[in-house]
Amino acid sequence: MLRNQRMRRILMDQPYAFTTGVYSPIQARIAESVGLNWIFVSGYSCSLGYLARPDLGFVSMTEMVAWSRLIAKACGLPVIVDGDDGFGDALQVMRTVEEFEQAGVSGLTIEDQRLPKRCGHLPGRRCVPIGDAVRKLKAALEARSDPDFLIIARTDAYGAEGGGGIDSVIERGLCYADAGADVIWAEFPDASRADAHSFAQAIKKRFPHLPLFFNYSSSFRWSQLDDPMTFADLGAMGYRMIVLGLGAIHAAMYGEWNFMLDLKMSEERAQWKLEEILKGHPTEDHHVMGQWPKYQAIATRLDNSVAALDGTPGTE
Repeated sequence: MLRNQRMRRILMDQPYAFTTGVYSPIQARIAESVGLNWIFVSGYSCSLGYLARPDLGFVSMTEMVAWSRLIAKACGLPVIVDGDDGFGDALQVMRTVEEFEQAGVSGLTIEDQRLPKRCGHLPGRRCVPIGDAVRKLKAALEARSDPDFLIIARTDAYGAEGGGGIDSVIERGLCYADAGADVIWAEFPDASRADAHSFAQAIKKRFPHLPLFFNYSSSFRWSQLDDPMTFADLGAMGYRMIVLGLGAIHAAMYGEWNFMLDLKMSEERAQWKLEEILKGHPTEDHHVMGQWPKYQAIATRLDNSVAALDGTPGTE
């Protein structure tokens, strides 16, 4: 089954499907190795991981396509990509969809922010009029060559200039569903159970089978809440796609910071300690993580095929 079809099947068969945001091919390979069944190329993770900058629209479409292509090639999982605002107006969105499809990913999120866009949890967000957002979504749907390629409509209207409160978010979600979006994503400003439930209930009333997308944002500080929503809670509301957008890069930064600080303080003993920590861990051998045995086997096969032609000894 092709990856795009597998992503559709995941949404049909599972009460909810969760993953983390990634920005590098090795993160994608780790996600597949531990058993996650799809991944999300996070715009903030890419901006932070490649540019060391916040999510303020610094990343170009060309860069995001190139990074996503490498990520898709490094694993066999369906890859969904943060497409920002589609990188332009309707006509530019059409090219954006074409480029990401050719990169081998399985879907794209398109938000209703006005350029310059920014992280949905930063102040200063501005939304385009609903009609402009719908026009872009229709262009995206027309541009895709594979009907299984997901077009995920995201609204950042909650608290944004040109947006409003939960009623505005619901209005936009319904309009984007009417336009034909495959999945609807409302970016919430906090971890309000009431808002998540109200939005899901309103969409499900008119579109009972339409999947919803939820960003389980680290900005919400879930561990500090008295009654945080669980993935199962969200799945029961209708949020079939749940992503920890910055989960992997937070874990990576934590590990890298601690190692580099230990290196500064302990010199060679930091490496000794790291070796002890990694002993027996799946990531212990960088050759294995890079699939060296696979390429060694290919090289041996090629050497032996040439040896058979000229009569020289092959490689054992």
